[in-house]
Amino acid sequence: MSRKPPSAGDFIDARCTRCRVITNHTIVAMVADKIVRVQCNTCNGIHNYHTPKGPSDKKPRPSAAPTSTAVRATRKTLAAAVSADLQEWAALSTHADLSRAIPYDMERSFKVNDLLVHPSFGVGLVKVVSKPNKMEVLFEDGKKLLRCRI
Repeated sequence: MSRKPPSAGDFIDARCTRCRVITNHTIVAMVADKIVRVQCNTCNGIHNYHTPKGPSDKKPRPSAAPTSTAVRATRKTLAAAVSADLQEWAALSTHADLSRAIPYDMERSFKVNDLLVHPSFGVGLVKVVSKPNKMEVLFEDGKKLLRCRI
């Protein structure tokens, strides 16, 4: 049985910083495949994602193993993608009209090529709007997956 990877808008268990217990949360923002920000479905607080810790979460430390060729190739591919994002951001930032930037709100609809201002990530350009309720935005730090309304 295969599980789909989590994405923005999905529900996940996390430790709430306000409730101080593990509760159901909605994923708000992701960086690559890592969950960054969540919204508590109990108190509606938005905070950084904290993995729920339990007795089975203790993992043995991995031993130092030599880097394989596949890992090196993946690192080179990732570095090339980051470099392409930086070049695209540099070209965008020189021609961007910041007066047309829309403040980010996860309950707002966005279109491809909309310029937005995020309170944490800064100015970004919407690259992809996908269903259900997700968009990929290019920021100066790189691409981020954010929640939005379609």
